[in-house]
Amino acid sequence: MPITANNPDRKTWIKTSPYTDFPIQNIPFGVFLTRDDIITIGTRIGDTAIDLGALHQLGYFDGIPLTDDIFLQDSLNDFISDGKKTWRLVRNKIAEIFDAENDSLKNNEEHRKIVLFTLDEIEMQLPVNVGDYTDFYSSIEHATNVGKMFRDPENALLPNWLHMPIGYHGRSSSIIPSNIPIHRPQGQKLTNGATEPIFGPSRLVDFELEMAFITTDANPLGEPIPIEEAEDYIFGLVLFNDWSARDLQKWEYVPLGPFLGKNFGSSVSPWIVTLDALEPYRVESPKPQKKQFPYLQYKGKKSFDINLEVAIQPEKCEETVVGKTNFKYMYWNMSQQLAHHTVNGCPVNSGDMMGSGTISGPTPDSYGSMLELSWRGEKPVQLKEGGSRKFIEDNDTVIMRGYCEKDGVRIGFGEVSTKLLPVFKK
Repeated sequence: MPITANNPDRKTWIKTSPYTDFPIQNIPFGVFLTRDDIITIGTRIGDTAIDLGALHQLGYFDGIPLTDDIFLQDSLNDFISDGKKTWRLVRNKIAEIFDAENDSLKNNEEHRKIVLFTLDEIEMQLPVNVGDYTDFYSSIEHATNVGKMFRDPENALLPNWLHMPIGYHGRSSSIIPSNIPIHRPQGQKLTNGATEPIFGPSRLVDFELEMAFITTDANPLGEPIPIEEAEDYIFGLVLFNDWSARDLQKWEYVPLGPFLGKNFGSSVSPWIVTLDALEPYRVESPKPQKKQFPYLQYKGKKSFDINLEVAIQPEKCEETVVGKTNFKYMYWNMSQQLAHHTVNGCPVNSGDMMGSGTISGPTPDSYGSMLELSWRGEKPVQLKEGGSRKFIEDNDTVIMRGYCEKDGVRIGFGEVSTKLLPVFKK
Protein backbone atom coordinates (compact mmCIF):
# COMPACT_ATOMS: atom_id res chain seq x y z
CA MET A 1 0.00 0.00 0.00
CA PRO A 2 1.54 3.33 -1.04
CA ILE A 3 2.28 6.12 1.48
CA THR A 4 0.35 8.98 -0.15
CA ALA A 5 0.64 11.18 2.96
CA ASN A 6 4.32 11.87 2.23
CA ASN A 7 3.75 13.74 -1.04
CA PRO A 8 6.17 16.72 -0.72
CA ASP A 9 3.97 18.83 -3.01
CA ARG A 10 0.87 18.48 -0.85
CA LYS A 11 -0.45 21.71 0.71
CA THR A 12 -2.92 22.07 3.56
CA TRP A 13 -5.79 24.46 4.22
CA ILE A 14 -4.65 24.77 7.84
CA LYS A 15 -2.43 27.79 8.42
CA THR A 16 1.14 26.67 9.11
CA SER A 17 4.57 28.23 9.37
CA PRO A 18 7.05 27.24 6.64
CA TYR A 19 9.41 26.17 9.44
CA THR A 20 6.94 24.07 11.41
CA ASP A 21 7.98 20.63 12.65
CA PHE A 22 4.48 19.45 11.79
CA PRO A 23 3.61 20.05 8.13
CA ILE A 24 0.86 17.98 6.52
CA GLN A 25 3.56 15.46 5.50
CA ASN A 26 4.22 14.62 9.18
CA ILE A 27 0.87 13.69 10.80
CA PRO A 28 2.18 12.39 14.15
CA PHE A 29 -0.01 10.77 16.79
CA GLY A 30 -0.51 11.77 20.41
CA VAL A 31 -2.96 11.93 23.29
CA PHE A 32 -4.32 15.16 24.71
CA LEU A 33 -6.85 16.59 27.14
CA THR A 34 -9.28 18.95 25.38
CA ARG A 35 -10.81 22.23 26.56
CA ASP A 36 -13.84 20.17 27.65
CA ASP A 37 -11.65 17.92 29.85
CA ILE A 38 -12.02 15.01 27.46
CA ILE A 39 -9.02 12.80 26.72
CA THR A 40 -8.71 11.93 23.06
CA ILE A 41 -6.22 10.62 20.52
CA GLY A 42 -5.17 13.24 18.03
CA THR A 43 -2.73 14.51 15.48
CA ARG A 44 -1.23 17.90 14.71
CA ILE A 45 -0.70 20.08 11.65
CA GLY A 46 1.27 23.25 12.31
CA ASP A 47 0.02 24.70 15.59
CA THR A 48 -3.42 23.11 15.26
CA ALA A 49 -4.32 19.98 17.21
CA ILE A 50 -6.87 17.64 15.61
CA ASP A 51 -9.28 15.48 17.62
CA LEU A 52 -9.28 12.13 15.81
CA GLY A 53 -12.03 10.77 18.08
CA ALA A 54 -14.38 13.53 16.96
CA LEU A 55 -13.26 13.19 13.34
CA HIS A 56 -14.07 9.47 13.46
CA GLN A 57 -17.48 10.01 15.08
CA LEU A 58 -18.36 12.52 12.36
CA GLY A 59 -17.75 9.86 9.70
CA TYR A 60 -14.51 11.06 8.14
CA PHE A 61 -12.85 7.63 8.40
CA ASP A 62 -15.66 5.72 6.69
CA GLY A 63 -14.21 2.89 4.64
CA ILE A 64 -11.41 2.15 7.11
CA PRO A 65 -12.16 -0.79 9.45
CA LEU A 66 -11.88 0.93 12.85
CA THR A 67 -13.77 0.21 16.06
CA ASP A 68 -16.06 3.02 17.22
CA ASP A 69 -13.90 3.80 20.26
CA ILE A 70 -10.44 3.39 18.72
CA PHE A 71 -9.60 7.10 19.18
CA LEU A 72 -11.69 7.64 22.33
CA GLN A 73 -9.01 6.28 24.65
CA ASP A 74 -6.30 7.58 26.94
CA SER A 75 -3.49 5.85 25.07
CA LEU A 76 -2.51 4.82 21.56
CA ASN A 77 -1.91 1.19 22.53
CA ASP A 78 -5.04 -0.27 20.88
CA PHE A 79 -4.60 1.78 17.70
CA ILE A 80 -0.97 0.67 17.50
CA SER A 81 -2.12 -2.95 17.95
CA ASP A 82 -4.16 -2.67 14.74
CA GLY A 83 -0.91 -2.83 12.77
CA LYS A 84 0.89 -1.05 9.94
CA LYS A 85 -1.93 -1.37 7.37
CA THR A 86 -4.33 0.53 9.63
CA TRP A 87 -1.74 3.17 10.60
CA ARG A 88 -1.03 3.84 6.94
CA LEU A 89 -4.70 4.00 5.92
CA VAL A 90 -5.50 6.45 8.74
CA ARG A 91 -2.49 8.65 8.08
CA ASN A 92 -3.19 8.74 4.33
CA LYS A 93 -6.82 9.63 5.04
CA ILE A 94 -5.86 12.49 7.41
CA ALA A 95 -3.60 13.90 4.71
CA GLU A 96 -6.51 13.74 2.27
CA ILE A 97 -8.97 15.44 4.67
CA PHE A 98 -6.64 18.36 5.33
CA ASP A 99 -5.39 18.73 1.75
CA ALA A 100 -5.86 22.23 0.40
CA GLU A 101 -8.00 20.85 -2.45
CA ASN A 102 -10.43 19.00 -0.15
CA ASP A 103 -13.41 21.08 0.96
CA SER A 104 -15.29 18.44 3.00
CA LEU A 105 -14.11 19.62 6.43
CA LYS A 106 -12.58 22.90 5.28
CA ASN A 107 -16.03 24.30 4.42
CA ASN A 108 -17.91 22.77 7.37
CA GLU A 109 -17.63 25.36 10.13
CA GLU A 110 -19.67 23.33 12.64
CA HIS A 111 -17.39 20.29 12.28
CA ARG A 112 -14.23 22.39 12.42
CA LYS A 113 -15.30 23.81 15.79
CA ILE A 114 -15.61 20.27 17.15
CA VAL A 115 -12.42 18.84 15.63
CA LEU A 116 -9.80 21.61 15.75
CA PHE A 117 -7.99 23.06 18.77
CA THR A 118 -5.27 25.62 19.29
CA LEU A 119 -2.29 24.35 21.30
CA ASP A 120 -3.20 26.47 24.33
CA GLU A 121 -6.56 24.69 24.48
CA ILE A 122 -5.04 21.24 25.01
CA GLU A 123 -2.77 19.48 27.49
CA MET A 124 -0.53 16.77 26.08
CA GLN A 125 -0.40 13.40 27.84
CA LEU A 126 1.93 10.39 27.69
CA PRO A 127 1.06 8.92 24.28
CA VAL A 128 1.19 5.24 25.28
CA ASN A 129 0.83 3.12 28.37
CA VAL A 130 4.40 1.83 28.53
CA GLY A 131 4.23 -1.78 29.65
CA ASP A 132 7.93 -2.46 29.25
CA TYR A 133 10.92 -0.26 28.61
CA THR A 134 14.37 -1.23 27.37
CA ASP A 135 17.34 1.09 27.03
CA PHE A 136 20.11 0.23 24.60
CA TYR A 137 23.73 1.40 24.52
CA SER A 138 24.19 1.66 20.79
CA SER A 139 26.34 4.71 20.00
CA ILE A 140 29.93 3.63 19.43
CA GLU A 141 31.16 7.18 20.06
CA HIS A 142 29.36 7.34 23.42
CA ALA A 143 30.46 3.86 24.50
CA THR A 144 34.05 4.66 23.50
CA ASN A 145 34.06 7.96 25.40
CA VAL A 146 32.73 6.33 28.56
CA GLY A 147 35.25 3.52 28.22
CA LYS A 148 38.10 6.01 27.91
CA MET A 149 36.98 7.81 31.07
CA PHE A 150 36.45 4.84 33.31
CA ARG A 151 38.54 2.02 31.81
CA ASP A 152 41.64 1.43 29.72
CA PRO A 153 41.60 4.04 26.91
CA GLU A 154 43.26 1.54 24.60
CA ASN A 155 40.43 -0.95 25.17
CA ALA A 156 37.52 1.43 25.65
CA LEU A 157 34.86 -0.93 24.28
CA LEU A 158 34.05 -4.03 26.28
CA PRO A 159 34.58 -7.32 24.38
CA ASN A 160 30.86 -7.89 23.73
CA TRP A 161 30.03 -4.41 22.41
CA LEU A 162 30.82 -4.98 18.72
CA HIS A 163 28.99 -8.33 18.71
CA MET A 164 25.49 -7.32 19.87
CA PRO A 165 23.31 -4.34 20.87
CA ILE A 166 23.86 -3.99 24.62
CA GLY A 167 20.78 -3.06 26.64
CA TYR A 168 19.07 -3.24 30.00
CA HIS A 169 15.48 -3.34 31.22
CA GLY A 170 14.44 0.01 32.65
CA ARG A 171 11.56 1.23 34.77
CA SER A 172 8.42 2.22 32.81
CA SER A 173 6.62 3.79 35.79
CA SER A 174 8.88 6.86 35.75
CA ILE A 175 8.55 7.64 32.03
CA ILE A 176 6.86 11.04 31.80
CA PRO A 177 5.76 13.45 29.05
CA SER A 178 7.40 16.77 28.30
CA ASN A 179 6.89 19.64 30.79
CA ILE A 180 6.55 17.38 33.83
CA PRO A 181 9.39 18.25 36.26
CA ILE A 182 11.48 15.69 38.12
CA HIS A 183 13.27 15.89 41.47
CA ARG A 184 16.98 15.44 42.05
CA PRO A 185 17.38 11.82 43.17
CA GLN A 186 19.03 10.56 46.33
CA GLY A 187 20.99 7.39 46.87
CA GLN A 188 24.30 5.85 47.80
CA LYS A 189 27.53 7.01 46.21
CA LEU A 190 31.23 6.54 46.69
CA THR A 191 33.17 9.80 46.73
CA ASN A 192 36.65 10.03 45.26
CA GLY A 193 39.21 8.22 47.40
CA ALA A 194 36.63 6.88 49.86
CA THR A 195 36.31 3.22 50.76
CA GLU A 196 32.78 3.43 52.22
CA PRO A 197 29.72 4.95 50.53
CA ILE A 198 27.67 7.91 51.74
CA PHE A 199 23.97 8.59 51.29
CA GLY A 200 22.57 11.83 49.91
CA PRO A 201 21.47 13.79 46.83
CA SER A 202 23.14 12.95 43.55
CA ARG A 203 25.78 15.54 42.70
CA LEU A 204 26.14 14.43 39.08
CA VAL A 205 22.67 14.57 37.52
CA ASP A 206 22.91 14.30 33.74
CA PHE A 207 20.74 14.12 30.65
CA GLU A 208 21.10 11.55 27.91
CA LEU A 209 20.10 12.71 24.44
CA GLU A 210 18.27 9.74 22.99
CA MET A 211 15.40 8.68 20.79
CA ALA A 212 13.00 5.86 21.54
CA PHE A 213 10.88 3.71 19.27
CA ILE A 214 7.40 2.39 20.10
CA THR A 215 6.45 -1.17 19.17
CA THR A 216 3.23 -2.95 18.37
CA ASP A 217 2.27 -6.51 19.35
CA ALA A 218 4.98 -8.49 17.68
CA ASN A 219 5.59 -12.08 18.69
CA PRO A 220 4.33 -14.84 20.97
CA LEU A 221 6.59 -16.12 23.74
CA GLY A 222 9.48 -18.11 22.28
CA GLU A 223 9.28 -16.73 18.72
CA PRO A 224 12.06 -14.39 17.54
CA ILE A 225 11.37 -11.48 15.17
CA PRO A 226 13.48 -11.85 12.00
CA ILE A 227 15.50 -8.72 11.26
CA GLU A 228 13.89 -8.32 7.82
CA GLU A 229 10.47 -8.04 9.53
CA ALA A 230 11.49 -5.85 12.46
CA GLU A 231 10.29 -2.54 11.00
CA ASP A 232 6.77 -3.94 10.52
CA TYR A 233 6.45 -3.85 14.30
CA ILE A 234 7.83 -0.33 14.90
CA PHE A 235 5.09 2.33 15.04
CA GLY A 236 7.27 5.41 15.36
CA LEU A 237 9.75 7.45 17.37
CA VAL A 238 9.89 10.09 20.10
CA LEU A 239 12.63 12.23 21.58
CA PHE A 240 13.86 10.67 24.79
CA ASN A 241 15.77 12.20 27.71
CA ASP A 242 16.93 9.28 29.81
CA TRP A 243 18.00 11.09 32.97
CA SER A 244 21.02 9.70 34.77
CA ALA A 245 22.61 10.17 38.20
CA ARG A 246 26.21 9.38 37.34
CA ASP A 247 27.52 9.07 40.89
CA LEU A 248 24.73 6.71 42.00
CA GLN A 249 25.15 4.69 38.82
CA LYS A 250 28.91 4.34 39.19
CA TRP A 251 28.60 2.85 42.68
CA GLU A 252 25.74 0.46 41.94
CA TYR A 253 26.15 -0.79 38.37
CA VAL A 254 28.52 -3.68 39.13
CA PRO A 255 27.44 -6.48 38.94
CA LEU A 256 23.88 -6.09 37.61
CA GLY A 257 23.84 -2.75 35.81
CA PRO A 258 21.91 0.52 36.26
CA PHE A 259 19.24 0.80 38.93
CA LEU A 260 18.57 3.90 41.09
CA GLY A 261 20.91 5.96 38.95
CA LYS A 262 18.52 5.55 36.01
CA ASN A 263 14.99 4.81 37.20
CA PHE A 264 14.06 8.19 38.73
CA GLY A 265 12.87 9.71 35.46
CA SER A 266 12.84 9.47 31.67
CA SER A 267 11.14 12.20 29.62
CA VAL A 268 9.55 11.79 26.19
CA SER A 269 8.21 14.18 23.55
CA PRO A 270 4.41 13.83 23.32
CA TRP A 271 3.97 13.35 19.56
CA ILE A 272 4.97 10.00 18.03
CA VAL A 273 6.35 10.49 14.52
CA THR A 274 5.62 7.37 12.47
CA LEU A 275 8.21 5.35 10.62
CA ASP A 276 6.14 6.04 7.49
CA ALA A 277 6.67 9.81 7.91
CA LEU A 278 10.42 9.24 8.22
CA GLU A 279 10.64 7.12 5.07
CA PRO A 280 12.16 9.89 2.88
CA TYR A 281 15.00 10.41 5.37
CA ARG A 282 16.55 6.96 5.35
CA VAL A 283 20.35 6.73 5.35
CA GLU A 284 23.00 4.05 5.64
CA SER A 285 24.06 2.89 9.09
CA PRO A 286 27.74 2.89 10.09
CA LYS A 287 29.62 -0.07 8.62
CA PRO A 288 30.18 -2.98 11.07
CA GLN A 289 33.70 -3.17 12.45
CA LYS A 290 33.31 -6.91 13.03
CA LYS A 291 31.30 -9.50 11.16
CA GLN A 292 27.90 -9.84 12.79
CA PHE A 293 25.86 -12.97 13.36
CA PRO A 294 23.30 -13.73 10.62
CA TYR A 295 20.33 -12.72 12.80
CA LEU A 296 21.80 -9.17 13.01
CA GLN A 297 22.67 -8.80 9.31
CA TYR A 298 20.33 -6.62 7.25
CA LYS A 299 19.89 -5.16 3.78
CA GLY A 300 19.05 -1.61 2.79
CA LYS A 301 19.01 1.66 4.69
CA LYS A 302 17.89 1.13 8.28
CA SER A 303 18.86 4.43 9.88
CA PHE A 304 17.42 7.94 9.58
CA ASP A 305 18.93 11.41 9.14
CA ILE A 306 17.46 13.09 12.24
CA ASN A 307 19.17 16.25 13.50
CA LEU A 308 19.19 16.46 17.29
CA GLU A 309 20.11 19.17 19.77
CA VAL A 310 20.04 19.69 23.52
CA ALA A 311 19.89 22.96 25.44
CA ILE A 312 20.20 23.96 29.09
CA GLN A 313 18.08 26.82 30.40
CA PRO A 314 18.80 28.02 33.94
CA GLU A 315 15.81 29.50 35.75
CA LYS A 316 14.83 32.94 34.34
CA CYS A 317 17.72 32.83 31.85
CA GLU A 318 18.22 32.32 28.14
CA GLU A 319 18.84 28.78 26.98
CA THR A 320 22.23 27.60 25.70
CA VAL A 321 22.44 24.86 23.07
CA VAL A 322 25.23 22.67 24.43
CA GLY A 323 25.25 19.81 21.92
CA LYS A 324 24.13 18.86 18.40
CA THR A 325 24.20 15.34 17.05
CA ASN A 326 22.34 13.03 14.64
CA PHE A 327 20.43 9.76 14.94
CA LYS A 328 22.34 8.41 11.92
CA TYR A 329 25.46 7.96 14.07
CA MET A 330 23.90 4.97 15.87
CA TYR A 331 26.11 1.93 15.32
CA TRP A 332 23.29 -0.52 16.09
CA ASN A 333 20.03 0.40 14.32
CA MET A 334 16.44 -0.21 15.44
CA SER A 335 15.96 -3.36 13.36
CA GLN A 336 19.04 -4.90 14.94
CA GLN A 337 17.92 -3.83 18.40
CA LEU A 338 14.48 -5.43 18.02
CA ALA A 339 15.86 -8.59 16.40
CA HIS A 340 18.37 -8.99 19.21
CA HIS A 341 15.78 -8.21 21.91
CA THR A 342 13.60 -11.08 20.69
CA VAL A 343 16.14 -13.62 19.45
CA ASN A 344 15.74 -15.50 22.75
CA GLY A 345 11.93 -15.50 22.37
CA CYS A 346 11.17 -12.44 24.51
CA PRO A 347 7.67 -11.19 23.57
CA VAL A 348 7.14 -7.55 22.61
CA ASN A 349 3.81 -5.79 23.18
CA SER A 350 1.98 -2.73 21.92
CA GLY A 351 3.31 0.41 23.59
CA ASP A 352 6.67 -1.01 24.59
CA MET A 353 9.40 1.63 24.45
CA MET A 354 12.97 1.03 23.32
CA GLY A 355 15.52 3.76 24.06
CA SER A 356 18.43 4.17 21.68
CA GLY A 357 20.98 4.95 24.35
CA THR A 358 22.91 8.21 24.39
CA ILE A 359 23.49 9.46 20.83
CA SER A 360 26.94 10.99 20.46
CA GLY A 361 28.68 12.06 17.29
CA PRO A 362 32.39 12.08 16.35
CA THR A 363 33.22 15.61 17.56
CA PRO A 364 33.18 17.11 21.08
CA ASP A 365 30.26 19.44 20.22
CA SER A 366 28.18 16.45 19.12
CA TYR A 367 28.27 14.51 22.38
CA GLY A 368 24.92 13.56 23.90
CA SER A 369 25.53 13.87 27.64
CA MET A 370 27.13 16.28 30.09
CA LEU A 371 29.42 13.44 31.17
CA GLU A 372 31.04 13.74 27.74
CA LEU A 373 30.49 17.43 27.00
CA SER A 374 32.24 18.43 30.25
CA TRP A 375 34.45 15.34 30.11
CA ARG A 376 33.50 14.13 33.59
CA GLY A 377 33.50 17.72 34.87
CA GLU A 378 37.04 18.56 33.78
CA LYS A 379 35.89 20.96 31.01
CA PRO A 380 32.87 22.97 32.21
CA VAL A 381 30.39 23.97 29.50
CA GLN A 382 29.96 27.74 29.24
CA LEU A 383 26.45 29.26 29.25
CA LYS A 384 25.26 32.28 27.24
CA GLU A 385 24.35 34.45 30.23
CA GLY A 386 27.51 33.64 32.14
CA GLY A 387 28.43 30.77 34.38
CA SER A 388 29.02 27.20 33.35
CA ARG A 389 27.83 23.66 33.95
CA LYS A 390 29.63 20.43 34.68
CA PHE A 391 26.32 18.65 35.26
CA ILE A 392 22.68 19.74 35.66
CA GLU A 393 21.87 22.02 38.59
CA ASP A 394 18.60 22.48 40.49
CA ASN A 395 15.97 24.48 38.57
CA ASP A 396 17.76 23.99 35.24
CA THR A 397 15.48 23.00 32.36
CA VAL A 398 16.83 20.59 29.76
CA ILE A 399 15.29 20.92 26.28
CA MET A 400 15.78 18.46 23.43
CA ARG A 401 14.66 18.95 19.83
CA GLY A 402 14.86 16.90 16.65
CA TYR A 403 13.94 17.19 12.98
CA CYS A 404 14.61 15.87 9.47
CA GLU A 405 14.82 18.09 6.39
CA LYS A 406 15.00 17.21 2.70
CA ASP A 407 13.63 18.63 -0.56
CA GLY A 408 12.04 21.55 1.25
CA VAL A 409 10.07 19.40 3.68
CA ARG A 410 10.85 19.44 7.40
CA ILE A 411 9.55 16.64 9.63
CA GLY A 412 10.11 17.34 13.31
CA PHE A 413 9.43 15.95 16.74
CA GLY A 414 8.78 19.20 18.59
CA GLU A 415 10.62 19.13 21.87
CA VAL A 416 10.90 17.41 25.22
CA SER A 417 11.45 19.89 28.04
CA THR A 418 12.03 18.95 31.68
CA LYS A 419 12.92 21.00 34.74
CA LEU A 420 15.09 19.52 37.50
CA LEU A 421 13.70 20.42 40.92
CA PRO A 422 15.60 20.11 44.23
CA VAL A 423 15.42 16.91 46.28
CA PHE A 424 11.83 16.14 47.28
CA LYS A 425 10.96 17.16 50.83
CA LYS A 426 7.69 16.66 52.66
